[in-house]
Amino acid sequence: MSKIKAAEQLMRAFVSRTGLEPASSTPRRYLWTDAFAVCNLLTLHHHERDGNEYIGLARKLVDQVHHTLGRHRPDDALEGWLSGLSEEEGAAHPTKGGLRIGKSLPERQPDESPDQDLEWDQDGQYFHYLTKWMHALAAMYRETREVRHLTWAIELAKAVHPRFTHSGGTRMYWKMSVDLSRPLVSSMGQHDALDALVTYSALRVAAHEAALTPDLDLNAEIADAARMCSRGLVGEQVDGNGQTRFKKREHMLREVEKLRQHEALADRIEEFWMEEDNRNAKSWMGHEDINAVMLATTLSPDAFLEI
Repeated sequence: MSKIKAAEQLMRAFVSRTGLEPASSTPRRYLWTDAFAVCNLLTLHHHERDGNEYIGLARKLVDQVHHTLGRHRPDDALEGWLSGLSEEEGAAHPTKGGLRIGKSLPERQPDESPDQDLEWDQDGQYFHYLTKWMHALAAMYRETREVRHLTWAIELAKAVHPRFTHSGGTRMYWKMSVDLSRPLVSSMGQHDALDALVTYSALRVAAHEAALTPDLDLNAEIADAARMCSRGLVGEQVDGNGQTRFKKREHMLREVEKLRQHEALADRIEEFWMEEDNRNAKSWMGHEDINAVMLATTLSPDAFLEI
């Protein structure tokens, strides 16, 4: 079976299993997985000979994510959009309150003591999941040229950036509450600042192309992210022009060469999981949705890798 056919098989099972198509009244949405899934569906669309089935599924997935993870949980005392906007305004601007992770358990309440193990299964908002969704929305804009997708991506960035950053814009929280009012995990992810810089910069280029209104400018957020990267990533090894010293770049190139040594191993891993019998293992079935989508991404990464 070709890689694209295998990816198609994986994604067809995913959209059915998670309640996208046929649509379920209680779909199983998870932000990280769904961001990659949108890109996978766009890649499959490029391989469609006739019709627009996969672009249609991508649109449905975006809508379902917003109407599920952009709103409070069914078991929450609060109702409606996370942003607090009216039903009509919330539907027009579904990302202005951020997006929930989609974890199985409600978030930890202010009077609850943190449990390091339980926190992994409790809801909230992760910055690195949000940037992946911004990337997916930008991919939708590139494919459809519908400016609303790009607007939603930038509105998401502007909504969450000031809530995740603190200490004068020099640090970031790892995990925030569903309403973005308090940190649930105060430590800083090693790559969140760099993730912000790369994602915001790509959105700024797209916004310039689309001639979006000035209120959707991301210059301040990009400056914050660049400052954090300079301090946290390379510390004193940044010169006056914001460039890393040659020795640091040389080290980075050596690391890239090391990664290339693992290409053969990556091929073997793909081949192993492409065998349907191997996907009956507990290690696969225990996280079937994310495993299936990530495998499909490795097999057909075009839309995800396009910037």
